[in-house]
Amino acid sequence: MQGGLRERAPAGLRLIETLRWEPATGAARCARHLARLDAGCAALGISRLPGEAEALLDAVTGPAALRLRLTVGLDGRGELTQAPLPAAKPLWRVAIAPARVDSASPWLRLKTTARALYDTARAALPEGIDELIFLNERGELAEGTITNLFVARGDLLLTPPLAAGCLPGVLRAELLAAGRAREATLHPDDLSEGLFLGNALRGLIPATLA
Repeated sequence: MQGGLRERAPAGLRLIETLRWEPATGAARCARHLARLDAGCAALGISRLPGEAEALLDAVTGPAALRLRLTVGLDGRGELTQAPLPAAKPLWRVAIAPARVDSASPWLRLKTTARALYDTARAALPEGIDELIFLNERGELAEGTITNLFVARGDLLLTPPLAAGCLPGVLRAELLAAGRAREATLHPDDLSEGLFLGNALRGLIPATLA
């Protein structure tokens, strides 16, 4: 299966990890990011250079928060770019994306540069909309273009299962491991209240359906 997936990989494909870096603490959730990176490498039969990614992350310096983009190609070589991290909006307005995802696609489980669907959606965000949420072919909630989604129910956050067609996000994994979230099949009607979007870069973001 791994070999078959690699054979279907588009030319120039790279695995991606996007990390938040702070001067006092370095790269946030670094261990989880590297674990997901290694899982992606295993799925694609990639042998990444030992210690290279860790060395790239350890070498980052600066006086303010940064957005780091760590990528690894099919040849196992890593690259790191960095950019300033602007302040986040306190509330995001979201809408349902017109396109749907195929929950059976194995590429939805990997964070890679094969992101045409998501990049196209973000480039065409309607005015006043901060994020689009995708449904799968069954009409179930899946994920946003750059976020996992969560719905508050009491003290617990519900998030779509991977089988719905979503990325195994680093923040999502952290919340599940801590018992703050659990997987549940969700539908658009569940977005009426208690909606949050989240990723490792921004944490949980309160959101409202436009």
